[in-house]
Amino acid sequence: MAETPARKAPQVHEARVLRTERITPHMVRLVLGGEGLASFGTDGFTDHYVKVVFPVPGVTYPEPFDMTRIREELPRDQWPSNRTYTVRSWDPVHRELVIDFVVHGDEGLAGPWAARVRPGETVRLLGPGGGYAPDPAADWHLLAGDESALPAIAAALEQMPVGAVVHAFVEISGPEEEQKITTPDGVTVTWLHRGARPCGEPLIAAVRELEFPAGDVHAFVHGEAGAVKELRRYLRLERGIPLTRLSISGYWRLGKSDEAWRAIKREWNAEVEREQEG
Repeated sequence: MAETPARKAPQVHEARVLRTERITPHMVRLVLGGEGLASFGTDGFTDHYVKVVFPVPGVTYPEPFDMTRIREELPRDQWPSNRTYTVRSWDPVHRELVIDFVVHGDEGLAGPWAARVRPGETVRLLGPGGGYAPDPAADWHLLAGDESALPAIAAALEQMPVGAVVHAFVEISGPEEEQKITTPDGVTVTWLHRGARPCGEPLIAAVRELEFPAGDVHAFVHGEAGAVKELRRYLRLERGIPLTRLSISGYWRLGKSDEAWRAIKREWNAEVEREQEG
């Protein structure tokens, strides 16, 4: 039996916070740079993501920073936490990496950190990964998600070819969370104000009510896992869109911490596939 190849450790980058900006009441933008990003590179995807590393206070880690060594040499309660965030933009010429963080007061780990971090501080990143970019050959595009998917949707809109037919839906808490996004001529974002309704309800309704154009669609649907599951069922079973034309995944799960969601995400996705393909 052939040996299973060792899993390659993700590349580590040590960046420096250059600037911070509160772009909406609940969205903070960090611009990162520095020599530690000299080897950072992207492959043209609009959903590139990195894992932001959060050390355990008081723990000294090996240098150079190596997650494989950390997991081999330190007890689990001393392993750093990490949170996955979409790359909003990457400028290789000026070596500036932009990441947007959803912030809800002191809730969570990454949001409060992003709200209080200051220029000059350092942050370690793992990655990047990614796998989606709008197919210029598609007849039309569907982009749908909540706040967590907004950076990737915005990046996709900015790379759409002129003349592209796009239906973009972004669910946010209210009008104060709308952002200015550069889009090709004729492309607009439909902002869905959630208000007191359950997360995902406005997004599901908007996609279901859309009159689908004729032709081949390339779709990007990401956000809260429960809403994504419902939309996946609709797009696959009722609309007959093949999986090869769908980038669809739950970025987070209502009622679950990031660690708890990641621990069950793979099996949850497999179960969803069995339900909807069986």
